[in-house]
Amino acid sequence: MLWLRRAVSASSQSHHPPASRPPRVPGGAVPSRPSSSSSSPPLSAGGGGRMLGIHVFRCPDAVGIVAKLAERIASRGGNIHGVDVFVPENKQIFYSRSEFVFDPANWPREMMDADFFNLSKFFNADKSIVRVPDIDPKFRIAVLASKQDHCLMDLLHGWQDGRLPVHIDCVISNHHRAPNTHVMQLLERHRIPYHYLKTAPGNKREEEILNLVEDTNFLVLARYMQIFSRRFLECYGKDIINIHHGLLPSFKGGKPSKQAYDAGVKLIGATSHFVTEELDAG
Repeated sequence: MLWLRRAVSASSQSHHPPASRPPRVPGGAVPSRPSSSSSSPPLSAGGGGRMLGIHVFRCPDAVGIVAKLAERIASRGGNIHGVDVFVPENKQIFYSRSEFVFDPANWPREMMDADFFNLSKFFNADKSIVRVPDIDPKFRIAVLASKQDHCLMDLLHGWQDGRLPVHIDCVISNHHRAPNTHVMQLLERHRIPYHYLKTAPGNKREEEILNLVEDTNFLVLARYMQIFSRRFLECYGKDIINIHHGLLPSFKGGKPSKQAYDAGVKLIGATSHFVTEELDAG
């Protein structure tokens, strides 16, 4: 669940990342539709009026970037809870993602934006995005699933518990589910639309899917066992996150657990990645 919470924490511009890039952040900060039926509770960052802030940064690599980021957050009374840093091999590009808590009374949002903007100018950054999930508009997503329920249910429970700060526009599936199933009961309880679009080898129902997800910020494929065409990716034009039931880059495609078992692997798991034209390669 942590991977998707991180994925919805800030916005990104490009659609097809090169394979060497670290995980990026999908969508754009487009305000969600007002809705009392499918709004998840805000993320909790602790008591005392303190809020969670998330900062994503990309710039040419240089000495002292982490120190400057930490200094700025601390100077405003913020406390860093986690920092992920990545510099690709043979590429002088610095990526970071920082989580911190802060008091908005001491560090108003306008001041925070200005502080990180000044840091981005200092380091000549091409990306500097700050997001405060408690007050920022929620990303709007659609979840696509096939026959298996467990991945979809995990996302729905995470959303229901407030761990995923998103607005779920709808769930789309190429498999029918009876009204009395636990998935349908949960969706009905929260008034989340469910669309059954049966697919066939010559008809992936892509036009209908595009119409349904037109207003979303990004899509999540929760073990959706269909491959989108290049045209679909171009027409949608926004990020699509796939949850692959295997440890990439090994064991791509179908039956990754059997592939891993046949290869003698002792540890298996799942990988989330951005969808590109190449199968399980984003």
